[in-house]
Amino acid sequence: MAKPEQRRPRRAQGALDSQMLAVLRTADARVTAAWVRERLGDDLACTTVMTVLSRLLGKQSVSRRRQGRSFAWEAAGDEAGLAALRMRKVLDRERDRHAVPGRFVTALPADDERVLRDLLGRTADERTG
Repeated sequence: MAKPEQRRPRRAQGALDSQMLAVLRTADARVTAAWVRERLGDDLACTTVMTVLSRLLGKQSVSRRRQGRSFAWEAAGDEAGLAALRMRKVLDRERDRHAVPGRFVTALPADDERVLRDLLGRTADERTG
C-alpha cells in the first residue's frame, strides 16, 4: 500500500516574498525568474515565482527590465529602504496624518526616539543650511 503524500507545512505570510528579496540581493546584476527559482532551492513552480515577483513589483519592492522575451529582476532597495517604503504606504492610507506619526513616536523605546529626533534635527539643518 502506497504511503499518502506528505504535505509540506504552509509558509508564513510574506515568507516567500522575503526569501525572494534576499536571493535578489545576492545577485550582482538583474536576474531571471529561473535564476531566482534555482537559488531558492525549493520545488516551486515557475508560475509561483513569477506570481510572487509580480506581486513584489506591485509593492515597488523589485524592479524589472525586459530581457529578450522575458524580464530580468532586481531588488529595489535594501532592507531599510523597503521598510521605509512600507511605512510610507501605511501613512498614505491614513486619514489623520498627524496622529499616526505621533503615536508611532510615543510608542518607541527611548533610544529609538532619540535616534529619530536626531535624524529629524539633521534633516531640518540640511534643509535650512
